[in-house]
Amino acid sequence: MLRLAAVIVLAALPALCGDWNPRLAAQYLDSREKAWFAWPQAMKSGVPCVSCHTSVPYLLARPRLRQALGESGRTPYETGLIDGVRSRVAKTDANDLFSDVSDKTLLGRQVLGAETVLAALVLALDDAQRGDTLTPEAEKALKRMWSLQVQSGNDKGAWLWSNFDLDPWETTDAAFFGAALGAVATGATPAAYQSRPEIRANVAELKNYLRNAQKTQPLHNRLILLWAGSKLRDLLPDADRQAILEEVWRKQEADGGWTLQSLGAWKKRDAAPKTEGSNCYATGLAAFTLQQAGVPNIDTRLSRSLDWLKKHQDPESGYWTAESMNHRHESGSMPALFMRDAATGYATLALLTAEQ
Repeated sequence: MLRLAAVIVLAALPALCGDWNPRLAAQYLDSREKAWFAWPQAMKSGVPCVSCHTSVPYLLARPRLRQALGESGRTPYETGLIDGVRSRVAKTDANDLFSDVSDKTLLGRQVLGAETVLAALVLALDDAQRGDTLTPEAEKALKRMWSLQVQSGNDKGAWLWSNFDLDPWETTDAAFFGAALGAVATGATPAAYQSRPEIRANVAELKNYLRNAQKTQPLHNRLILLWAGSKLRDLLPDADRQAILEEVWRKQEADGGWTLQSLGAWKKRDAAPKTEGSNCYATGLAAFTLQQAGVPNIDTRLSRSLDWLKKHQDPESGYWTAESMNHRHESGSMPALFMRDAATGYATLALLTAEQ
């Protein structure tokens, strides 16, 4: 009887880790991907779109959840997203990817740039989880990414990026966010790939852009730069890394979290829901990127942020709540939960990183 009781207790442990529930987080994230796959807007290209708010945090967090929960394989949504990216890596025309945009328009080239970087990110990170080699699809995705890198002007070294005037991922400044993700993708590749002569100039231009442009960027985007600096060697000088860390700690709230306002001087939007105090998206992203930058769990400032996240998971549905920075969306609609999706993904990543 004692042995049976011990087995039951051990089996239940993954469901509840240190005052938060990873199983509920997984259920919420899976339910949102199920809805995403059924949403016509996300399936306009024939395969599920990889979005900064819903799919990218999902693909980052779900493998960690699988490990924590002792699951044997990918969810159908992980498989569907990754297979969808693989099926499109050879396409270099915006109209082939999205029927309603064209390479002849700036918007079309911006959307293509974002698609290109996100595809390389997804496949490079997926390959890194499975070993030290690149699949043919990841090779194609990276080759396409470098072929579309901006070659002149202020954004030389970056990529054109979707600009729908939507904070925080689709604005003029978000080109830096996209370039930092391109650096994460590059840093996730094997060392042998990064040293290839044919991409050295591309990598050098990317590093130059990120170092020089960071001075005018909101903290939100420089958090992604912190993450990229932990992946791509010699990207971030020590002085720049320390300056970002000091600003992050300076803007931390007394309760351990961060506000949305602390991450940037965002555009004033009267139609957006009002937010005050520490925010789940801001805190989840800050905690995760601080961990990636090498801040140890024993740092009391980081542990306070993790404690804050544990206290703010919805106990019934498993999510961390956050609202749009741009509009009031109809309750229950897909866009109404985009920020919640991102908050849940990054909060989950931060808490699992601390425990694993």
